[in-house]
Amino acid sequence: MDSVFDDLYKNYHQDVFQFLFYMVRNRELAEDLMQEVYIRVLKSYEKFEGKSSEKTWLFSIARNVAIDSFRKDKGWKQKLIEKFDWSQQQVKDDHPLPEEIALQNEDVQMIYRGLESCTVDQRLVIIMRYIQDMSIAETAESLGWTESKVKTTQHRALKVLKRHIVELMNKEGMDSEETGLER
Repeated sequence: MDSVFDDLYKNYHQDVFQFLFYMVRNRELAEDLMQEVYIRVLKSYEKFEGKSSEKTWLFSIARNVAIDSFRKDKGWKQKLIEKFDWSQQQVKDDHPLPEEIALQNEDVQMIYRGLESCTVDQRLVIIMRYIQDMSIAETAESLGWTESKVKTTQHRALKVLKRHIVELMNKEGMDSEETGLER
């Protein structure tokens, strides 16, 4: 089990941490949730039947841990709505996280801020599909959804993100041709 656990940790730790960080928007809480994920992995690895990839299984556990955390937190809806303070560097790691890269690129930063406008399900899909680069099938398996539900949720999330970006562009007086977005 030690070597299996080490392999899981080595191969997926950064991805799972990023996923949790985007979900909860707090480094300390994401670190705590990572511990919970690995506790659940240790407790349930013997029950893992291999019907899905280990990555999909691990993200499924991480998703459940994040949602359990939201349920335990009385003000979880408010925390999801609160804006992430991009002027503070809350996350430091050997590998740059996507939001650190976003600070260098305004267009990408608008997209990350747009995640705040999405529902929890929409955020899950966007993070898994575009940040973690999971396929529709892997995302569906991790979330316990049908591929059709993932596609529908992804479509709706992208509409929310586009609307958010267009609103920001209007506020800042930017032209859609400057950013490559159609209205």
